Amino acid sequence: MDERIERIHTAADYVREQIGGATPLVGIVLGSGLGKLADMIEDPIVIPYKTVPGFPVSTAVGHKGNYIFGKLGGKQVLAMQGRFHYYEGYPMDLVTISIRVMKLLGVQYLFVSNAAGGTNPDFKVGDLMIIKDHINLLPNPLIGPNMDEFGPRFPDMTCAYDQNLIAKAEEVADSMGIKLQKGVYFGSTGPTYETPAEVRFFTLVGADAVGMSTVPEVIVARHCGITVFGMSCITNISNKDTVAKVLNDGDDVVMQANAAADRMSEIFKQIIASL
Repeated sequence: MDERIERIHTAADYVREQIGGATPLVGIVLGSGLGKLADMIEDPIVIPYKTVPGFPVSTAVGHKGNYIFGKLGGKQVLAMQGRFHYYEGYPMDLVTISIRVMKLLGVQYLFVSNAAGGTNPDFKVGDLMIIKDHINLLPNPLIGPNMDEFGPRFPDMTCAYDQNLIAKAEEVADSMGIKLQKGVYFGSTGPTYETPAEVRFFTLVGADAVGMSTVPEVIVARHCGITVFGMSCITNISNKDTVAKVLNDGDDVVMQANAAADRMSEIFKQIIASL
């Protein structure tokens, strides 16, 4: 058996045992500073990544490194309290291993979140942005021999982010009196924040927000046939001018994400309740 597939099955078997053979409907990926949603999960079972066979360890600031299984909005969910990044030095099959584990456990929907820099001039710190599409500057996680048991060689990405879930999110936010932005997420490798010239380029090609994650997970989820909804928390405004007055800071990103986490968590919860 392909070593990558064997590792996925071994990890899935372990997680399945820890959650008593349950079948989560929804997988959730919680980005930098957005782990507070895990506190809303009822009857939680915590599974540290370091205990899962073959799993990498999350080293990024604001990522606790746990699976949390339980109920949210009346549905069984499996949340990632922290993700894995390409910039941490992991190959793409490990960056995305958790998504394929979720598929084997029965997950049908994936909700992804991240902290992102706003490149759209209409955005401000604290905004929540529905991801309607993405631009990928990370290595594609499907490069290499195709894992046929998960999906086709050439998966379509025309509607990577589900239109029905986007409409539901807008409906939920409107009922809560929350204004949502909607835009294109640009995924780059990091770990450096972008230069002003890069930010201007990203804006020119259609990016509304930029970050260092999410896209590989979404590509693998769609390859697996999992329905995806994504949301970015705008934690800083990316610098378009070479002026050392407002510099990007990782700790501040986490702080700003924490401030917006309650609103995002409630939106996620209500959408999941409607599934």
